[in-house]
Amino acid sequence: MTVTLITGANKGIGFETAKQLLALGHVVYIGARDVERGEKAAAELGARFVQLDVTDDASVSRALAAVDATEGRLDVLVNNAGVLGAGAIDGPTALRAFDTNAVGIVRVTEASLPLLRRSSNPTVVNVSSSAGSFWAVTNPDRPEFGLPLALYSASKAAATMLTVQYAKSEPGIKFNAVEPGTTATDMTAAFGIGRKPEESAGVVVRLATLDADGPTGTLQDENGELPW
Repeated sequence: MTVTLITGANKGIGFETAKQLLALGHVVYIGARDVERGEKAAAELGARFVQLDVTDDASVSRALAAVDATEGRLDVLVNNAGVLGAGAIDGPTALRAFDTNAVGIVRVTEASLPLLRRSSNPTVVNVSSSAGSFWAVTNPDRPEFGLPLALYSASKAAATMLTVQYAKSEPGIKFNAVEPGTTATDMTAAFGIGRKPEESAGVVVRLATLDADGPTGTLQDENGELPW
């Protein structure tokens, strides 16, 4: 069975991704900072729970050690945890946005690499955003053009670049970034926009279930590869 870890999976796109992958027969580990919320989500879905705060090295190490002890490998990693970084543009807000949206990918991926290398079809999906695409934010025809989220956009640009660089340095593992689509979640509630999380989760699931000869080093949405 395919062993999958999803960060920030107690709600939103992460939760719906877990639900869909479970339906496909994956063994899914829900990673969440909050133990109570994470355990509740895992119990609701029939998934497994690991406490995982992507901004805490010790928490990440413990979570991957727990997966290793039980499964001995990891087949799919979905780096989904993220923050909006809205409001004041200042040092503390920037540090939080980048620590979660970009550095968090590094922490979790580095801790996961030894387990991923034991898989016959290792796959990493980084939930990024076309809000971090130069092509999109400079295109008046795109919704990202007027999006007032500088720190979110910049940190997601970093997430996509990390995806490309990991794909180059780890050719035996598929790394792809995903633009899941504008989604109605807690994070976007203030904007009152977006489709149901289960629709966007389907985009993540497609990249999480690629064949061994699938693409790597790309940014994709539901229609395929995006320029950025």
